[in-house]
Amino acid sequence: MSPADLLGTPPSVLAAGAHLLTEALQSQAVPVLDVDFRPSETSDDVSAALHTVLSDPRRPTADARALAAMMGVRALLVDVLPASEALGLQPGQFLHAGPPLQWERASGPMRGALIGAMLFEGLATCAAEAEAKLAAGEGVSFSPCHEHRTVGPMAGVVSPSMWMFRLVDANDPERVAHCSLNEGLGKVLRYGAYGPEVITRLRWMADILGPALASAVRGTIAGGREIDITAIVGQMVQMGDEGHNRNRAGTLMFLREILPALIDSGLPTADVAQVAAFVSRNDHFALNLVMPCGKLMGDAAAGIPGSAVVTAMCRNGTDFGIRVSGTGDAWFAAPANTPQGLFLAGFGPDDANPDIGDSAITETMGIGGMVMATAPAIVRLVGGAVPDALAVTRRMYEITLGENPAFAVPILEFRGAPTGIDVTRVLRTGIAPQINTGMAGRVAGTGQVGAGLVTPPMDCFEQAIIALAAAVPST
Repeated sequence: MSPADLLGTPPSVLAAGAHLLTEALQSQAVPVLDVDFRPSETSDDVSAALHTVLSDPRRPTADARALAAMMGVRALLVDVLPASEALGLQPGQFLHAGPPLQWERASGPMRGALIGAMLFEGLATCAAEAEAKLAAGEGVSFSPCHEHRTVGPMAGVVSPSMWMFRLVDANDPERVAHCSLNEGLGKVLRYGAYGPEVITRLRWMADILGPALASAVRGTIAGGREIDITAIVGQMVQMGDEGHNRNRAGTLMFLREILPALIDSGLPTADVAQVAAFVSRNDHFALNLVMPCGKLMGDAAAGIPGSAVVTAMCRNGTDFGIRVSGTGDAWFAAPANTPQGLFLAGFGPDDANPDIGDSAITETMGIGGMVMATAPAIVRLVGGAVPDALAVTRRMYEITLGENPAFAVPILEFRGAPTGIDVTRVLRTGIAPQINTGMAGRVAGTGQVGAGLVTPPMDCFEQAIIALAAAVPST
């Protein structure tokens, strides 16, 4: 368009955050497109730290290394075994989701899950006895899953007798990640329920499901077939799963992988039938395979000096915590937000607990809420609409460093998933990562009350940028 064309056409005015200008022009009958924009609100300390990190000459190379490491992981399922063997957990040792937590600050669902684990392990005969021992610290200890090469959905509680998936990175077999087996929805331990039906199911999972899956996985591998979880994630994203709140395609693909070896396992026919039915009827079963895949990706990107890439996001029902590549294993935590969404019958917003679970590792790896556009079937479940889902994914590209071609989004012309959340971009844009999640009941023992959307508290990223700035070498 030439200058003459500009003068010969009506003016088009775009106002970004200048409402006084908008009002003045509209009062003169000038059409104005008003964009809802405001600069991120940060303190002077955060602004100074952001400037320091952006000026760090190591950052471009370090970020590129972190992103390449994250996307270079090829996660393989190699075994299923008890946590006592996989992680060396002893009686009374428990892992939990999110950053470090003490009993005194534990939320209702976290307390409920720990009470249930005590009952399951035979360390207490009733809920009151379990709660008293947990409060007194009598023969028990808690530690974050993330600090033990593990991730756990919702409360994420792991005890020695629970069976775990073990995944390794094919490109670095020393890199290992674990996750417990998915129990299903509703009244389940990970949502803080601990009633008799919960304990009965956990015992069946320990006695029948875990050993059967171990036999099937080992038989599949012995038959010369890899169980490539990265490939399954890539396919499920193209089949309408976003990998966090929708795992239907992934679950069926996993069952297809192991079913021949399960049938040939020599186990009683009734057990094989129960296992096949349990897995196929639980649309979220594959979530517990996607999560350790994400853990491997986050860990691969960790510990690179100068990088501002987020390597973990998780919540314990009280706090939301993140880890960043350039600051290693340090946690940056702030009070967790409460998800907004849809509720199961009989529950409402007052029943929901603040955000909980390690499952935000799916968003850390670039799927889940980051690829909402690929899962139109789920948007109503989490309280949105299809155009909202497309807008969310497009917005996530603004805070990430790259696009992962292994997780392509068909509706966006097979554009790769937005991957490598950058702390500096989050703070510069004021855009927080979008997380899809389930909602646990606030009261211990309730179980699931709904599902919805949530974002991390921005304070986590502000703490991280200050720590990153402190780690920049002086010149």
